[in-house]
Amino acid sequence: MTDVGTPPGAIGLEEAATRLGVHYMTVYRYLRTGRLPATKSGGVWKVDPRDVERLRRGPEPAAVPRGAPRAWAVDRILDRLLAGDEVGAWSVVESALASGAEPADVHLELLAPALRVIGDRWEAGSIGVGDEHRASVVARRLLDRLGPRFNRRGKKRGTVVLGAVAGERHEIPGTMVADQLRGAGFEVVDLGADTPAPSFVAAARAHPPLCVLLSVTGPGHEAAARTAVAALRSATAASLMVGGAAVRDAEAAIALGSDRWTGTDVRQVVAAVEAVRAGLSPAASAAPPSPASPGPPARR
Repeated sequence: MTDVGTPPGAIGLEEAATRLGVHYMTVYRYLRTGRLPATKSGGVWKVDPRDVERLRRGPEPAAVPRGAPRAWAVDRILDRLLAGDEVGAWSVVESALASGAEPADVHLELLAPALRVIGDRWEAGSIGVGDEHRASVVARRLLDRLGPRFNRRGKKRGTVVLGAVAGERHEIPGTMVADQLRGAGFEVVDLGADTPAPSFVAAARAHPPLCVLLSVTGPGHEAAARTAVAALRSATAASLMVGGAAVRDAEAAIALGSDRWTGTDVRQVVAAVEAVRAGLSPAASAAPPSPASPGPPARR
């Protein structure tokens, strides 16, 4: 439903409805949910006849297997994010949840891959910064709606303080980590993006943590990470871990003062926290990157 140019031979919604044998509003609902891609030209929605034919020939998959939203779902939520369509994007999320996916699966197998594609397109110049920002805002709203589903009752297994270092404005990766740590039973103090060193120290003193996670998603924030780690060393005995898309391996993490590497995706971050709680040494708990579980993109 993004306005990226009308394909040759595009048809209107009424014609699409006729070809599909459904009501006009049904076709419009297909647009809203991302089931049928569309572009807007002169204030009129147009669709590619080939997409109409594909929709006519093959029914939508009936279910999304638990833990594995299908590629078509990623394509649909990608389209809705680029369109700035929160309602349509949330309908894709609801469909995945209703079909058996867990909230963590929506993070890792649906939202993260779509956001990574958007980030790659922005870096390649195929979409503008406004497109990237609009998609990030919708993704943030989706995460806000998913957040309560990670709450877990019962005694907490420890406290984790986390935040992006000073100057680092990407907050979506930290939100995903915070939610999944809550789902694992931890108390989380999420400081958000652009957190100065004194704020990390204040949080660690007010909420004695099991560990502190410092996020570095984009390049150029290494000095801020080192400053925060140094300040925390004098304030807490908790394990300090620096991670994020800009910290590619254990050597890079250690160079920033980290006690261990958190890996490259959200699941590995949670595993690293679990290792700290279990008292495992960094060497014993180290794990190779998991290409099947991409972390959040280097975006907002």
